[in-house]
Amino acid sequence: MAKQTPCSFLLVLVLGELFFEGVVNVQSEYISAVGDPEMRRDSLRVAIESWNQCNEVGEENLQTGSPRAADCFDIYRVYSPQTNSDSCSICNEMPYVLVHRVTDADNKLTTGEPFLGLQPKSQFDVDLYAADKELYLGSKCEVDDTPNPWQFWMIMLKNGNMDTTAARCPKNGQKVGPFRPDYNAFPCFGDGCMKQPYIYHDYTKLRWPDTTTLKGRFFGSWDSNWDVSRGTMGNTSYYSVTWEKKIGEGSWVFHHVLRTSTKYPWLMLYLRSDSTHGFSGGYHYSTRGMSKIIPESPNFKVRFTLNVIKGGGPHSQFYLMDMGSCWKNNGLPCDGNVTSDVTRYSEMIINPQTPAWCKPEKLDVCPPYHTFSNGTRVHRNDTSRFPYAAYHLHCSPGTAEHLEAPSNLCDPYSNPQPQEIVQILPHPVWGEYGYPTKQGEGWIGDSRTWELDVGRLSQSLYFYQDPGTRPARRQWMSIDLGTEIFKDPDQVAEWTVSDFNILVPEQ
Repeated sequence: MAKQTPCSFLLVLVLGELFFEGVVNVQSEYISAVGDPEMRRDSLRVAIESWNQCNEVGEENLQTGSPRAADCFDIYRVYSPQTNSDSCSICNEMPYVLVHRVTDADNKLTTGEPFLGLQPKSQFDVDLYAADKELYLGSKCEVDDTPNPWQFWMIMLKNGNMDTTAARCPKNGQKVGPFRPDYNAFPCFGDGCMKQPYIYHDYTKLRWPDTTTLKGRFFGSWDSNWDVSRGTMGNTSYYSVTWEKKIGEGSWVFHHVLRTSTKYPWLMLYLRSDSTHGFSGGYHYSTRGMSKIIPESPNFKVRFTLNVIKGGGPHSQFYLMDMGSCWKNNGLPCDGNVTSDVTRYSEMIINPQTPAWCKPEKLDVCPPYHTFSNGTRVHRNDTSRFPYAAYHLHCSPGTAEHLEAPSNLCDPYSNPQPQEIVQILPHPVWGEYGYPTKQGEGWIGDSRTWELDVGRLSQSLYFYQDPGTRPARRQWMSIDLGTEIFKDPDQVAEWTVSDFNILVPEQ
């Protein structure tokens, strides 16, 4: 009888990622613009970022460090080609192994600490340091692909508090000094109200004893008195994003929870597919993300499954779809000059408690015109044909010089540069694009898989541009969904997202 080789000598790590990569099941003329189509890739890439009111860091949380972190790993099958399963018990108990690319030390880097690629000017600047840290984490997570490499899905947190006496946020891209607090406009309980949250991390691992299910999460709070062991208990802010998947089957399911508190009543939590290089929507730093091809109007679609479990209260601007882009008022692409760049947002709000502010008697919050799907354009003064109920709000950039009266200017502080926002509501005029046509569709108890003709709809929306200038290319560097709970304490939103994909025409 031949001597049996010990199991430990027969374990082999299969170099190369598992074959469970997911396939895009769409018409042949479309391809995926994201590196992880439909979120089916077992070897996950996910990161988290946090911002203050004007999309900067401003003030780190000393315990967390610079507010960027990532969970990126490769999964390998452990097997023994020379023995059967009966002769290698550990092969049955641990059939897979996860190799994480980002360490705890990487995630806890804080301003002043060096790392590979850190620019000298960034080392002691909290805003620049976080931007460089994101690039560093992206380099550790990057996956080679065609036509571009990609890095990770991005979880975005944002705190709407603003300390007006600290002068941290510019006004329409221009630096301004301190000014008197206006707590109705900008919540702030005092010094420290703009600080970054605690970020805790459960690294993705195989669940025990089910060794075929992967699970991980980021979670934390902005409140200093938050008890990590109590979760959402008590009047404290809280966020959690948990991701879970069975190896080789289906999509990752991202489970989100967001809670506001008295001190932090204005909070945001989104899951984003950002551009893999260059600017993302709302930022003037180079970023990293999942979109290896930047979708451009009018030719792209977005598919995902959304299940809203808790809505977040009457002031939860829950975005079925939120898109971010940037172009100057003269139509030229943004170049990082915050005094002339303008962030453009298009957002569909599905919370049925969100009213249409746009009305015949309130034209300043309506876009100047609406374009129907057949190309017909109708002015907002045409009370018999303009679909007022389709719009929650339109606001114009503060740098626009040729606005049609009446007009309403966007908040000049909540982006590093001026911004323009178009917020739409469920309405029959959006039905041809696959969007909800009536209030309540896609809301609590109505989980759906959506396929939205986002490109064609976004091409039809009004955005300001200087008269006589060439129309801007509407390239959307950020495609995301989630909620913004607007100045409403003690509210909880909860939802899941899976199967996310962006589809563009095959070249």
